[in-house]
Amino acid sequence: MAEIPAVQASEFEPTVKEALYRAIHSRRDIRRQFRPDPIPEEVLARILFAAHHAPSVGFSQPWDFIIVRDREVRTTVRAAFERANTEAALMFPDGKREKYRAFKLEGILDSPLNMCVTCDRDRFGPVVIGRTANPVMDLFSCVCAVQNLWLAACAEGLGVGWVSIIHNGDLCRILSLAPHVVPVAYLCIGYVTHFPEKPELETAGWLPRLPLADLVSCDRWGATCKTTWPELHDAIQQEQRHYEQSC
Repeated sequence: MAEIPAVQASEFEPTVKEALYRAIHSRRDIRRQFRPDPIPEEVLARILFAAHHAPSVGFSQPWDFIIVRDREVRTTVRAAFERANTEAALMFPDGKREKYRAFKLEGILDSPLNMCVTCDRDRFGPVVIGRTANPVMDLFSCVCAVQNLWLAACAEGLGVGWVSIIHNGDLCRILSLAPHVVPVAYLCIGYVTHFPEKPELETAGWLPRLPLADLVSCDRWGATCKTTWPELHDAIQQEQRHYEQSC
């Protein structure tokens, strides 16, 4: 095997590190803040390039990116969302159903373009390094590509909204996907007036943000770090306080 060139492993400079964490913490699922301004091709190319450099199982790069600008196609997608959203509302108890219906959960026609990130489940054949025991790893790889794109978009001042309330079968039909291709994410992308301070569902009180300390175990499920690794527990609590003060 050819020798892989070394890349210097070093801590990022403080300003670069700060910018990375800023993108992570300020990224939001955007539904209502889109501006109509077109996205320059060079900006779109950069965020696509960032997505394409996500980690992938067995270096399989199973993703494809379908950019949807046509108004008629997006109108058809929005109709599919409306059908799925009507179904979803009926699944919530009476106390939450009307609150759910009041949320704006997509920006399909508000954003200047949409994008569907797909997974080619046959790429490079039936046996891929890393998928032998866990065949769904290709789907997870595509989610990594979505996250890369989302953070890069945030750094470019672009908002992204993930439309998950839609049946995959509808997307496959509308976008003419091949039988072995699975839609992973349908995204709305565009410049925004602002990024909300907090996620909309958190602000609305739909669900609270869970404390990180309650979600970290040591060595086995449920073995909290508070008793098994108190130094880490204290560091997490300190980071929580720092985050809350900076918001």
